Amino acid sequence: MNRTLSTTKNLFRSVALLGATMLTGGCVTSTVDEMVFNEPIEGIGDATVVILGRRHASDYDTEFDFIECIAKHIVARDRSIEIIDEIEFINSMYPWFEPRTAPLRPADIDRLMQQQPVADQLAALKLEYMIWVDGSTVQTNSAGSMTCGVGPGGAGCFGFGTWGNEADYEATIWDFTDRAEVGRLNTTTSGQSYMPAVVVPIPIIAPVQGTACDGLGDQLLEFLSSEH
Repeated sequence: MNRTLSTTKNLFRSVALLGATMLTGGCVTSTVDEMVFNEPIEGIGDATVVILGRRHASDYDTEFDFIECIAKHIVARDRSIEIIDEIEFINSMYPWFEPRTAPLRPADIDRLMQQQPVADQLAALKLEYMIWVDGSTVQTNSAGSMTCGVGPGGAGCFGFGTWGNEADYEATIWDFTDRAEVGRLNTTTSGQSYMPAVVVPIPIIAPVQGTACDGLGDQLLEFLSSEH
């Protein structure tokens, strides 16, 4: 099953609409691609899920707060899904899920299960799905200038600045019982933020990472939820 979801929000229109724009954010474009091989028919029952960030790349780490955001998004919409906290899971399984030792392929689970303490702990957790999220949010460009000063009439800033952010994340779903990859999701989100200043700087932030979190969270929720 292949699905592509594209949404574009253009929220920065004019200085006259500054108040409304400030509340909703800057310009955001988001695309989510989904490929699922074997979707659960009736949810996951009393089994558990863990969502983990990949952190073995040399130039970036998948943010812990992004993983937490996805987990909260799913649980808030379906409280029957039990998601193990990422940091608690990593600490309880130390050192088997540190960046240098974490499994890179579903077949690596067999290597882990040869360690009896690991096998016992994973069995106790009733782990059904292990979801790996790989990616990060980065700043892509910036432009503009701003001047601040203090005069006889008081302090103030004048100018205009803008900067871009891009979030690119891929979630890979492992069926822990069958030792197989059963789905893959990708989201690419970009946005432009603004900071106009007429006396007081007013940031208009594009919710790039939050939009990426919602996109992945919705697709994972559809996969895991019993409410298909």
